[in-house]
Amino acid sequence: MNLVRKSICDGVNFSNIKDNRFKTGRVSITVFVPLDKDKVAQNAILPFLLSKTCEKYPDLKNLNDRLENLYGVSVGAEVSKLGEVQVLSISATFLEDEYSLQKENIAQGAVDLLCQMFFYPVLEGMAFLGENVEQEKRQLIEMIESEYNDKRVFAKNKCEQWMCKDEKFGINRLGTVEQVKSLTGQEIFDAWLNMLSSAKIEITLLGKADSEKVYERFRDEFSKVKRTNVVACATKIIKRAGKISEYADVMNVSQSKLVMGFRTEVSADDELVNAMRVAVAIFGATPYSKLFLNVREKYSLCYYCSAKYDKNKGIMMVQSGVENENIDRAKEEILNQLEEVKRGNFTEEDMQAIKRSMTNSFRTVGDYLSSMENFYLSQIFDKNKVTTDELIEKIKKVTKSEVITAANMITLDTVYVLKGKARP
Repeated sequence: MNLVRKSICDGVNFSNIKDNRFKTGRVSITVFVPLDKDKVAQNAILPFLLSKTCEKYPDLKNLNDRLENLYGVSVGAEVSKLGEVQVLSISATFLEDEYSLQKENIAQGAVDLLCQMFFYPVLEGMAFLGENVEQEKRQLIEMIESEYNDKRVFAKNKCEQWMCKDEKFGINRLGTVEQVKSLTGQEIFDAWLNMLSSAKIEITLLGKADSEKVYERFRDEFSKVKRTNVVACATKIIKRAGKISEYADVMNVSQSKLVMGFRTEVSADDELVNAMRVAVAIFGATPYSKLFLNVREKYSLCYYCSAKYDKNKGIMMVQSGVENENIDRAKEEILNQLEEVKRGNFTEEDMQAIKRSMTNSFRTVGDYLSSMENFYLSQIFDKNKVTTDELIEKIKKVTKSEVITAANMITLDTVYVLKGKARP
């Protein structure tokens, strides 16, 4: 990954990832704001609202005509969470100029379109256009409800919310249905102004396009914006769990969900971060892991069982789908398999198989523009940023003793069960 990064203005940076392997390029605007329960909904709706219209292309027909003229440029919007930071993104994926019929400047057309959307939305006075707001509110509510209806996602979110109820991490990145319903065009306009003036913003260009022209276009647009002090984005790390908290809900679901939240003491800039990655992988993050081979396969205690480490928050989540009668046994065996890792009950061959699985996964990052971008942006707050090749080398150097040390830092914090109603 050939990355060049430079400043546009205070708190706004431009990154160019040169890659000549693809027939498409990608440009994105990613905004980072602190998770705030009072502002999360108006922030969440912004990328979806901005990506649908702009002054120059004020309705769907105008916009679709322009997209077709640009060889079918694809515009997308996304809201995610990075530690205790809400991440808002709009992007355009485009055909590289050399593959167009007349060698048209598609890249610049895509950049222009993204700038039009981001800097010149359709407004009525000091508010976003009412009919556009209502349409996006309906779609955002559907998105929130879809996560409620997906009980695997619902259970994971509930465990995080209970575990981090006194931390910003417990805030849903999309807000609540009630918050979205009450949104006004004026509130969203204020959120947009705050974003332009004080949010941390990353512009990313991937592919073959002329990076200098793209940089100059964004620098010109931001020169028209009055930037104030950039809002600080930080994540609170709770090192160890105190008492173990347990929560449960009963719903009419065919398969119960058991989610367990752990504190790890280790986050992105700690020396043991890669050892923790390997420890979690041995425990439950690959097909060779103890959770998969034992809890799922050997003992048949669950339909799925896996662990995921969040280096930005320093937590590990274990998710499993179980029958009601197996909930307690599954919980006990999950903790037993963690103790096995802590005691070092795995061979050097086991660890090498796990490392190969991990490094193969990291190698595939370069297969897609979007995954390269996500890999880069996931490190945006890290002190020590690495390429995929550098990360692979670091993973290879992790020793068994380091894995054991890291594993012994993991403590259980919260257990959440979404329990199916007893069958008649």
